[in-house]
Amino acid sequence: MASTQEKATHCCIPKTNDDIKNNNKAPPPPPPPSSTKVLQNWSVALVSGSNPSEDTISKRASMATLIRPVEPISDPPATNTTTSKGISIMPRAQTSHPLDPLSAAEISVAVATVRAAGKTPEVRDSMRFIEVALVEPEKHVVALADAYFFPPFQPSLLPRTKGGPVIPSKLPPRQARLVVYNKRSNETSIWIVELSEVHAATRGGHHRGKVISSKVVPDVQPPMDAMEYAECEAVVKDFPPFREAMKKRGIEDMDLVMVDPWCVGYHSDADAPTRRLAKPLIFCRTESDCPIENGYARPVEGIHVLVDMQNMVVIEFEDRKLVPLPPADPLRNYTAGETRGGVDRSDVKPLQIIQPEGPSFRWNFRIGFTPREGLVIYSVAYVDGSRGRRPIAHRLSFVEMVVPYGDPNEPHYRKNAFDAGEDGLGKNAHSLKKVFLFFYIFAFSC
Repeated sequence: MASTQEKATHCCIPKTNDDIKNNNKAPPPPPPPSSTKVLQNWSVALVSGSNPSEDTISKRASMATLIRPVEPISDPPATNTTTSKGISIMPRAQTSHPLDPLSAAEISVAVATVRAAGKTPEVRDSMRFIEVALVEPEKHVVALADAYFFPPFQPSLLPRTKGGPVIPSKLPPRQARLVVYNKRSNETSIWIVELSEVHAATRGGHHRGKVISSKVVPDVQPPMDAMEYAECEAVVKDFPPFREAMKKRGIEDMDLVMVDPWCVGYHSDADAPTRRLAKPLIFCRTESDCPIENGYARPVEGIHVLVDMQNMVVIEFEDRKLVPLPPADPLRNYTAGETRGGVDRSDVKPLQIIQPEGPSFRWNFRIGFTPREGLVIYSVAYVDGSRGRRPIAHRLSFVEMVVPYGDPNEPHYRKNAFDAGEDGLGKNAHSLKKVFLFFYIFAFSC
């Protein structure tokens, strides 16, 4: 979880050639004006001694129209330092890189802003926040951040203008994109919220963001969330005909039963997304007290269930065919073999990943995370000696993972899972031990 404390970052302003020749004896640039005096868009500063041309002025004006005005936040006192290359460093209160995932504070502000925008208490209480993710900025914003605001500073990422480099006084405010499902109206909406006041919220002040846009998307259904999964399982287990069907198969302990709500797909007009529907798949564990048992090894087949997820009721049920349960096999579980009457492998060789003298690769990239895709890798580049930083890819991720089961029999013919879009790779991710995470990134980098 990201810290809510502000971190001082820097803005690089190259000096003129005359200043460098004078062995850095020229007076330092004046301290930046307070945020109440700076232009509310992207205020710019030109290198001293340059004459702004019409081209530079037009570029300055075009940049200023890209970002909406924001509320001023007081800047910390500026202190100037000078590197050996004659570049003046000015600290700036930039707490998040434009590509950093949303922090807990930012998510809270975004959710509170959208909920407060609801027209009535009923609308606000019916909101389910399916996804809250960063609105990723344009490439030129990322380039500006990497060039002047976040170390290692890379001014070479930006093209130079005729009158000297145009340097913004601050980065644009971050934005969040929220996918909201209204349980009462069965509507899906997408909201964009500006997070310009998050820092004030972390200091106990005014904490509402600003709604930039909102729209209802007709005839769609967003992914089901964890609360809906739990509610659906409880509704199915409490349905009397379902309990009777379980008894026919020798199952009376409902704690052993697993109910997995699956999206109905779109096989006919009855599956149209005007309704929020699920067709659960049923499984049965052998031990209710084994948290890592592989319950999917024992599917309960022959039962058709259709659940209205908006109202949480079973609207269709049919016990179509009595299919015997697979026999219990403890060795199918994710437990040590010796604890279940088996034997673990004894021929596994040790795996060590070490580079005592540091890495031999020169890859440079930034890691992010989204609820839908999971791991995202940004700004992939290779540092190629004297040639410098060579861009390879702006963004890499698993956009979707489709798993078609390919069985024409019921109910498997409709099992065509979109693991990212329907469930969310990021929302279902689990934490890995440090050694495995290192191995994953190491394998990507080498």
